[in-house]
Amino acid sequence: MKSVVIAVRVSLLFMVVCGLIYPLATTGVAQVLFPKQANGSLIESGGVVVGSELLAQGFESPKLFHPRESAAKYDPTASSGSNRAVASSDYAAELANKIAALKEENPTLTDIPADLVTVSGSGFDPDLSLEGAKAQVPRISAATGVSVGDLNGLIDRLSKTRQFGILGEPRVNVTELNSELLKQVKL
Repeated sequence: MKSVVIAVRVSLLFMVVCGLIYPLATTGVAQVLFPKQANGSLIESGGVVVGSELLAQGFESPKLFHPRESAAKYDPTASSGSNRAVASSDYAAELANKIAALKEENPTLTDIPADLVTVSGSGFDPDLSLEGAKAQVPRISAATGVSVGDLNGLIDRLSKTRQFGILGEPRVNVTELNSELLKQVKL
């Protein structure tokens, strides 16, 4: 009986420490040291939250930049990749269809960046390569009337370099890019 009482006390102690004190302490420290990140790295436009820097959103309009496709259909509760093998004939056919659709939407496109036709591993990659963003510039310019130079300048201004100078590739956040574009063009 003494062992049961000790086990219950220890369990209650750990529930309070691990389930209450520790989460409150880490949340408080995060709010003080990293408030933007602790609150979801939200992107605001005109005082309205339009998305997060961390999660991709689907944009269908020909006047906006399109992100990488999401196998989870941009649903944050259903993170997943496509789990398709690159040697699969189904995958090859799917890529051929995506390339054809991309060329139809962007008729001047000659070089196709891989991130415009492949699915993000997590399904929520918010960033696009600079090549992927710039490949969409002629379509957006024709649809919005914004000059190619201004769109390329916007991409360059919002681009991010390699993390710590060595990790990843130069990239641009599509939600942030579209938010800035919408400030210039009324859709």
